[in-house]
Amino acid sequence: MGKQETIKHPSLIDTTKVPDPKLGDAPISGDRYHSKEHMQREWDQLWTKTWLIAGLEDELKKQGDFLTTEIGWESIICVRGEDQKIRAFYNVCPHRGNRLLDDTRGNSNAFTCRYHGWRFDLEGETKFAPCAEDFPQGNPCGNVRMTEIPCDVWAGFIWYTLDPEATPLEEHLGPLKSQIETYQMEQMKRIHWVTVEGDFNWKVPQDNFNESYHLPYVHPQTKYGLEQSYRHCQFDMYEGYGHTRMLMPGGRPTLGLKGEVDTVLEGFKEELKFWDLDPEDFRENPHSMRAALQKAKREKGLEKGFDYSHFVDDQLTDHYHYILFPNISISLKPDGAIFTRSNPHPTDPNKSLFDFWFFMWFPKHEERYYCWTMGQWFDADFEPPHVQGPYPEVSCGDAIDQDVAVWSSQQAGLRSRGFKREYLSGQEHRIRFWHEHLESLLDET
Repeated sequence: MGKQETIKHPSLIDTTKVPDPKLGDAPISGDRYHSKEHMQREWDQLWTKTWLIAGLEDELKKQGDFLTTEIGWESIICVRGEDQKIRAFYNVCPHRGNRLLDDTRGNSNAFTCRYHGWRFDLEGETKFAPCAEDFPQGNPCGNVRMTEIPCDVWAGFIWYTLDPEATPLEEHLGPLKSQIETYQMEQMKRIHWVTVEGDFNWKVPQDNFNESYHLPYVHPQTKYGLEQSYRHCQFDMYEGYGHTRMLMPGGRPTLGLKGEVDTVLEGFKEELKFWDLDPEDFRENPHSMRAALQKAKREKGLEKGFDYSHFVDDQLTDHYHYILFPNISISLKPDGAIFTRSNPHPTDPNKSLFDFWFFMWFPKHEERYYCWTMGQWFDADFEPPHVQGPYPEVSCGDAIDQDVAVWSSQQAGLRSRGFKREYLSGQEHRIRFWHEHLESLLDET
């Protein structure tokens, strides 16, 4: 990681620094964050062509379980069929265009249009249409289907795309697929689920998660538990995909922190105790906790209910942060993952719908576990409510709220005539890389 020795193994994650791509110097101008023309280009060339996440495979456990999700003005149904396969359809009746479902979750053995009573099975076939003999084109049953779109399942997520000719999901994920699979996210449990409507363009959160330059000022508390300085982190950009990666040492305070030992030890107390380590042993040198935690987890992982055989040592303490182009951020940690998604508002480029989920990896045979990332205890059978609403009426949680509070202010500034263009540091080059990849897609005809 950075200057640290990298570890390579065919079955483990490759932490080798990816060569930096050659980047241009075109302005990242403010209009791309508030222009309706730019918003339309994104809809035509991005959102209708890329792979997106609808929800969790775990939400569709039984035959007939369904969920609906929205992107732009489109609504999509995902449902588990009689053959146990998950399929995705446009949420629209092919008869006269009425929306079939208003519920976001549920179970049904068929979808019935409340306008004219047409009924469809879980595979999208028309099974009943009133007055079927009255259609000069022929009986709709057997001739008319709901419109199905490509759908796949990976890492516990249900993926879909509006593009019937899209490349396979595996190709879209590229080199990040095998890396993220080491975390076995399908075995994690979602314990936090919030959706806020914010006064900022969807790209503002993506810019934010593509850099850690803001940490000392927006998240000052992180200095007690992870590395803040770019000098000791690693940044990677994957050409041809738009994905990026940031590797941040954890399990210790930032190397620049002097003093404040009580605060550091208090923050790590529960994790150290779980791994049979005494916080007081690190009072003289809190930075030595990282190596001690890695050693303890490697030696006692199975005993404590964690299989770390698929982790390299750094993954036992560090934060591996990924941007999956275009709108997903996954910050993977030894005890779980922070997942964020920023979707465009259907009509206003100055707004977006921002999702924050937290996933927890419970140790086997434990009914209750302390999540040090969230700073609280959780029961293994806990089911989080889906909290939705406008910000700041709805909170994402203390840490993410710190980000969200800045984004509305930035959106206002991006509309100002006083903002000419960006002035990026080296550690912010992932922002330029991400925007250049986006622009390359928008320029396609």
